[in-house]
Amino acid sequence: MANSDSLALIGFNTYKANNYELKRIQLTSPILHIGAEVSQLNPFEYVQVGSRIYLPNQETLAQLLQKQKGRFLQDYIAAIENRESIDSLLEVAFGGEWRKKLTEVSDSRPLWTQNGTQEIPNLRPMIRNGMGQLYIPGSSIKGAIRTAIAYHLLKYPDRYQVPTSKRVSEIEQTLRERLGKLNPHQQKFLDDDLFMESLFSDFSLTYQGRTAQLRNRSGNSPNTDFLRVLKVTDSEPLLEKTVTTKKGTPLALNLPVVAEVIISSRFPNYSAKYKASIYSEMVRNVKTEFTLSIDTEMLSWFSHNQGMQLPFTTLDELLQICQEFTQEQWDYEHDYWQAIKNNPKANGRNLDFDYIRDFYEPTECPQSLRLGWGSGMTGTTVDLLLEDELRQEIRDTCGLEAPNFEAPKSRRTVVNPKGEIKFVPGWAKFKLL
Repeated sequence: MANSDSLALIGFNTYKANNYELKRIQLTSPILHIGAEVSQLNPFEYVQVGSRIYLPNQETLAQLLQKQKGRFLQDYIAAIENRESIDSLLEVAFGGEWRKKLTEVSDSRPLWTQNGTQEIPNLRPMIRNGMGQLYIPGSSIKGAIRTAIAYHLLKYPDRYQVPTSKRVSEIEQTLRERLGKLNPHQQKFLDDDLFMESLFSDFSLTYQGRTAQLRNRSGNSPNTDFLRVLKVTDSEPLLEKTVTTKKGTPLALNLPVVAEVIISSRFPNYSAKYKASIYSEMVRNVKTEFTLSIDTEMLSWFSHNQGMQLPFTTLDELLQICQEFTQEQWDYEHDYWQAIKNNPKANGRNLDFDYIRDFYEPTECPQSLRLGWGSGMTGTTVDLLLEDELRQEIRDTCGLEAPNFEAPKSRRTVVNPKGEIKFVPGWAKFKLL
């Protein structure tokens, strides 16, 4: 058995060496948030002490409470069951040592808000790997790449011989006919029905002269999805470290923070409008690595059942597709922020977006893709290909209504430690290593 396994491994490695194109990529981002399974932490899962947020290890904290005399462990379990804050419990259990004990069992984050100490009513956590470390899942990167490919195919239908029924004009007509007639579940998967299944899964696979029968009863199968050929690894953990810049100053990389995120929109006169603040665990000055690979041999097995051509055969072509999609988003966001007027008296908030306008000033987009939370409709859909009025109708039907306003209407921006609106979440730059 051991020899058989060894031979199989040798064979696989030989196949990879001959048929895989692989690139190691450095990913950097000004600030990033990838959502976790739980959208919001319960009150017992974090503790605010002034300008820091503590995320206790529940098992370790339970062990410490068990060592204390009294019913502290039972009270802790009750707080968890009732989804209650544990601040007062810690103070009673550990007395004057409670902050020290909290530090010993917790990860902590600096708090970025308008005044640096305001109470955080809710907290959105970032995704962690099995070791409890922050990271960027390969599935998040691949999902953004898939959207970029769909956008590219629909933008250049003649170049790739996209089926007539799956072109933008037909998609728009079908949307107009079906909007308002679908339940929420149908709305969620409408893009699959309209074009995604056809663009990615309506393929036959021919290997060694034989066509594989891989479809299920519904006519679709993940085995016929041509993006099977693309593998995207999870990023390396986002471990905090300090480096020295060329100017000799220290710079914190992969700095975890709890940031205030401003949700804003506009009034009819384009004056900025404050909608709400939400608080999110984010990572500042992201620098990590991941791997992209294509099985070029497997790619040759795929042939579209309606004659559509594959949009890429190399990783360079794929990365260029991502860059073009990112440029489209960048141009749209640039125009939006140029039109918005600062509002120093927006519901008690000073909506000064000068830093955001400066960020979008370059004509050529310096980013490679937009990932995770904050990407919005423009980053996670092909909506920029649709007519403006239809895009608004989709938003009003499937999301929050905002009649007579562009879609998307609102934006998310991030407050820095000084209380200034300084960052835009999600933009990521790739560098080949």
